[in-house]
Amino acid sequence: MSEDFYCEEVLSGRTEVRRVMETDRVLAYHHTRPFYPVHIVVIPKRHIPSLLTLEKNDDDLLLELIRVIQQVAAQVTEEHGACRVLTNLGHYQDSKHLHWHVAYGDPLR
Repeated sequence: MSEDFYCEEVLSGRTEVRRVMETDRVLAYHHTRPFYPVHIVVIPKRHIPSLLTLEKNDDDLLLELIRVIQQVAAQVTEEHGACRVLTNLGHYQDSKHLHWHVAYGDPLR
């Protein structure tokens, strides 16, 4: 896997994705290799390596990300009755680009 799948593949357009929601600075789409029956990824369109590298001048972007996550989570919860929202850090973070997962159901693997 590349160091930053989201910049190198998704945001570049090299890998096509099924969009769920989009703003000028945030993209939510169905995971290309889902781990859950419903698995949506929410990313900033600007490269930020992880939650730990956010800076004070990223506050507006973080708020926008949280609002998109909230809307996507509400849609999944309305349709399925529940969802989980998570982000990974360190060696748990496969792609070094800030992202959240909005998921429903038991793992597929």
